[in-house]
This record gives sequence, structure tokens and C-alpha cells, in this order.
Amino acid sequence: MQLRAFWLVLLVGSSASYAGMFDDEEARRQIAAQQQVITEMRNQAQALEARTVKLEGALADQPALELQNQIEGLRVDLNRLQGQIEVLSNENDSIQKRQKDFYIDLDTRLRRMERREEPGASGSAATPHYASEAAGTSEPDEVPEAQTPAPSAAAPISIPPASDGGDSRAYDAAYDLFKVGKYKEAISHFNQFIKNYPGSSFAPSAHYWIGNSYYALRDFRSAISTQEKLIKTFPDSSKAPDAMLNIASSQQEMNNKAGAKKTLDALIARYPGSDAAGRARQRLANRR
Repeated sequence: MQLRAFWLVLLVGSSASYAGMFDDEEARRQIAAQQQVITEMRNQAQALEARTVKLEGALADQPALELQNQIEGLRVDLNRLQGQIEVLSNENDSIQKRQKDFYIDLDTRLRRMERREEPGASGSAATPHYASEAAGTSEPDEVPEAQTPAPSAAAPISIPPASDGGDSRAYDAAYDLFKVGKYKEAISHFNQFIKNYPGSSFAPSAHYWIGNSYYALRDFRSAISTQEKLIKTFPDSSKAPDAMLNIASSQQEMNNKAGAKKTLDALIARYPGSDAAGRARQRLANRR
């Protein structure tokens, strides 16, 4: 225990600039600030949805063209807000992931040092033992470089591991295109990302942003098919509820109101505790 404490002090002291990048308090402040912004923007989006529904209900009493123009304007604002909410949510997730990765890496390096200091432990014996422990604390696609391949006949993995940062950089490059409205380019980059890193923890998000890009391009059929693929392939992903909500939005845009309601009901039943389910309930309430 004393040896572990010694290495912790030594490592943190010698890596101050690295640890500063992931300061725990700073990360928490960023997460809290973004959560507040997300909440405010979601409230704005819900208000816009309510106004849109009311305007649609008033079509019979006012000139259709005038009301339709107002509705289209509200939908543009609503789509913009929803896009900003998704961007902030994703950035929030990235901050939390970087914070987690930092502590995993720190613990990993400490354990490696401790194993090297144990009497009678050789370098070759220490590394495999540590690699197993690190792999148990990481996500499936974040395999530490120190892990040695199992001596089985399984096919070798040719995809670079997430721990080398390759998938993160490729994902960020595609996501940056989405954020600036280059949706066709974003679709192409995300598809290439999925091809190169099918096992990455970012894969569900890549599918989701492809669907959102199609939605922004008003290619609603492609948006629905992409999100359906996400739900089928990654049913337990945090993006699955959002994908169902995007399907409902696409169905609504295609004037398939019955299909949209059915999807919203299914979303609430399948993912009742998700944020997307809360928005689905609000949409259904606005319909009444």
C-alpha cells in the first residue's frame, strides 16, 4: 500500500501537465454548465413544439398559406435547437469519457510499476497479469496496448484499438463536419469510420449522426432506415432512444402521424427512463 502511494505521488507530480488536462473539478464544472444549457434548450424546443401543434390545429380557421409559413419557420427553429442539444450532449459525453480514460490510464501505469517492484516478478510475468486487470476495467474496444494476444486460433484483430486514439480522432473529424452543416461530407466520413472501427464505442453515435444528417437533408426515408439499423445493432446503446425519437420526427415530417405516434409509444415502453422518452411524452401531450 505504501509502495502504491509512493508511485501515485511520483507519477502525478511528474505528469502535472497531463493530469491538468483532465482536472476532476474542471470536468465537473464543464459537465454541470453544459447540463444547464441542455436543459434550457430542451425547454425552448418543447415550447416550439407546443406552438407548432397549436398552429397546425388552427389551420381550419386561418389562411392556410400564412399558417403553413409560420409552421415551417417554427420547424426550422426547432430542428436547429434539437441539433444544438445533440451537439452539447455529445460534448458532455466526451468530457466524461476523457475523465474516465485518465483515471484508468493512471491506475494502469501504477499497477505496472508495482508489479515490476515485486520480488521475483519478471517483466514478462508482470505485464500479462496487469493487462488482464486493465482490460476488465475498460470498455470492450479500449484494449490496453500491453495485452498479449491469446494463443488461440481466433482471427487477429486488424482494427487499431481505441486506446491509440485512432477511432477518437476519426470520429471527431466526422463530427466536426456535422456541426458546421456539411451533412453529405459527414455521412461519408461517418460511414468510413464505421467501416474502419466497427467495434468502437463511438460506433452507435456514428450511426446516429448519419441518421441525423439525412434528417437535416430532408431524406427522411434514409434517416429512418439508418436509425432502425442502430436500434437493431446496438439496442442497449444510450443512442437507441434518441434514434427512435428521430424516427418519429422523420415520420411526422412525412405526414405519417399515426406511425410517429406508434414510434413514440414504443419508445416510452422500451426506454421509459431515458431523456428521449420524456420528450416523447411531451410530444404526445402536445398532440391532445
